Amino acid sequence: MINSTSGPGLLFPKGGWENDETVEEAAKREALEEAGVRGDLMHFLGYYVFKSKTLLDEFSPEGMCKAAMYALLVTEELQSWPEQSTRQRHWLTIPEAKKRCQYQWMRETLEEGFSKWLADRISSNLKKENHVVSPDSESELMKKAPV
Repeated sequence: MINSTSGPGLLFPKGGWENDETVEEAAKREALEEAGVRGDLMHFLGYYVFKSKTLLDEFSPEGMCKAAMYALLVTEELQSWPEQSTRQRHWLTIPEAKKRCQYQWMRETLEEGFSKWLADRISSNLKKENHVVSPDSESELMKKAPV
């Protein structure tokens, strides 16, 4: 996570994407620019909707945006990066990240995304081992899954 430049709390690297890049490429670029890390996208965690002050105008009076969140497996931590003068990196567990995250919508996506990812992995592993997985057993696994 990185510090917010607009107040207390932490957030995940975020931003828009250029016309010549995919959403996935934009996610990796934002991680590099804001947090100074490179890596591989591991899993799509989900979408979140938020209000953007910069997009408030006559065409979008609510300024609503839809963003995608990905889990990134960090393979390189740079000593120097574009926003290092205004951003500091913070390495946290998922429970710590939920507590320190500045935005509720980001916390919800983090929790829901990692919970679903964990459930998908458990279900996939059980299926590989020829165990029968019913919707009821998956929901029981989710109740026990740490986030």
